[in-house]
Amino acid sequence: MFEVIGPRVGDWERGMSLLGEPKSEGLRQIYWRDEILQLLFWIQGEGFGRSVDVETLERFLGLDVVASVVHLERLEGEGLLERYGPGAYELSARGSGEAGRIFSAEFAHLTQPAHGACGTDCWCRSSSAEATACEEDRRTWALSW
Repeated sequence: MFEVIGPRVGDWERGMSLLGEPKSEGLRQIYWRDEILQLLFWIQGEGFGRSVDVETLERFLGLDVVASVVHLERLEGEGLLERYGPGAYELSARGSGEAGRIFSAEFAHLTQPAHGACGTDCWCRSSSAEATACEEDRRTWALSW
C-alpha cells in the first residue's frame, strides 16, 4: 500500500495566509491596502458591483471583521476609499487610479504578448495589409514547430 505524502487539506491555505502577510505593521498595512484596492478594482471591472463591506473582505481575502473595519477606515482616511452606504466602501477617484496601477503591475506578466505574438511596436498595427502579412508569418512560424 502506498502512503501519499504531501500537504493535508487546509495546509496550503494556512501556509499561504502565513506567508502572504508581512510581519511588520508598516508592511502589513501596505500589503492589505494593495489587496483591498485590487479586490475593489476587480469587482468593479467585472461588473459585480462598486462597493465592498466586511463580509466581502472576509469572503475574498480571509480578513476577520475587526481587521476589515480597521483597514477600510484607514483607507478611507487616506482618501483611497469613500463611504457607500452603511458599512460599505467604494474607490475614490484617487483610489481608483491607485488600484488600477497596482492591479496592472500585479498582472502585467499575464497581459504581455504571448510567445510568437506581436508587440505594440509591430508593423501589423500600421495597416491591414501589414496585419494580414504578420498573421500569416505567425501561422507559418507556428506550423514549423
